[in-house]
Amino acid sequence: MPRIQTTVVGSYPVPEWLVALPSEQALADATRVVIGIQEQAGIDLVCDGELYRFDVNHPETNGMIEYFVRPMDGITQRFSFEDLIAYRASSGMKFRTRPPGTVIGPIGSGALDLPLACARAKALATKPLKFTVTGPHMLAKTLIDRHYGNLPDLAAAIGDALAEQVRHCEAAVVQVDEANLPGHPEEWEWAAAAINRVLDAVPGKSAVHLCFGNYGGQSVQKGTWDRLMRYLNALHADHIVMEVAHRPPEELAAFRELEPRIGFGLGVIDIKANEVETPEQVARAIERAESLLGAGRVAYIHPDCGFWMLKRPIADAKIRAMPAGRDLFERAGA
Repeated sequence: MPRIQTTVVGSYPVPEWLVALPSEQALADATRVVIGIQEQAGIDLVCDGELYRFDVNHPETNGMIEYFVRPMDGITQRFSFEDLIAYRASSGMKFRTRPPGTVIGPIGSGALDLPLACARAKALATKPLKFTVTGPHMLAKTLIDRHYGNLPDLAAAIGDALAEQVRHCEAAVVQVDEANLPGHPEEWEWAAAAINRVLDAVPGKSAVHLCFGNYGGQSVQKGTWDRLMRYLNALHADHIVMEVAHRPPEELAAFRELEPRIGFGLGVIDIKANEVETPEQVARAIERAESLLGAGRVAYIHPDCGFWMLKRPIADAKIRAMPAGRDLFERAGA
C-alpha cells in the first residue's frame, strides 16, 4: 500500500437505469459497477456507493437517515400535525421538511441488518472495503423524541444499537458519518460519547467523517473546524475523513491540534463544484497540508463528501484524479 491511501467518502450518483428498473439483481449489478469504477481508477479503499439506501422521497439526505432509523425498535413513523409544524421550525432541521420518525420506546436494532449489506458489498470487491454508517448524533437530531426526554440519552441509545450492528461488519474500515455536528459544536461532548460507543465495537479500523453538509452544491451547516478540535481528539477512531477542499484555506491550520494517534484524512476533491480537479491540483493540496501539518501527517486523501449529487462522468473523473495526484506527489518526494 502507498503511504497515503486514496478512498471515497461513501455515496455515488445513483445510475438512472437502477432508478428506472430497481430490483435485487439490478442493485447488485449497480454496486458491482460502482466498486469496479473505483478499483479501475486505482482507489485503495473502496466503498459500495450506498446505492441500497437511496430514498427518492428524501433526496436531501439520500436515505442516510430513513434507512437506519425506520427499521429500529422503538420508532414509529407516526407524528401529529403539531409535531410536524414544530419540527419545521427547529433551527437544526432546515434541510428537512418531515421527521423520519417518533421515538416512543427503547431503541433497538429491530429489523436493521447492516452486516448483510456489508457482506454483499465485500463479496463484489477485490480491494479493501470501507462500509459507512450514519452516526448517532445526526440520527438523534432528526427524530422526534417522546421517550428519552433528552438528546444525549437518545443518541447513546442509538449508538448502542449501531454498535450491535457494526460489531458484525467485516470490512477493512467502518466509517461513521456526522454531518450535523459541525454546525452545532457546543454539542460535542455528548456527541463524542455516543459515537465512541459505535467506534469501540468496530472489529477493524474505524473512521469518522465530518462535513458541513451538501444539498444541491450548497453547505447545510455553518461553522469552522477549530471549534470541533476537542471532539476530534476525543474520538476512539483510527482516522478522520474531513471536508477541506471546499473550506477556506486558513482552516487547515486547525488540524495542527489533532492528536498524533488519529490519522488525518484530507479532502482534496470539492464535490460542491462540477470542475474536475487535475492530478497537479491534488498533489499541491497534499503538499500544502504536509508542509503545514508536518511531513507524513496525511494518511488518506478523499473527496470532501459523497458524490451522489454529481453527474456520473464528473464523479468518475474526480475519482481518477485522486490516485493520479497522490502518485504525482509521492514521485516528487522520492
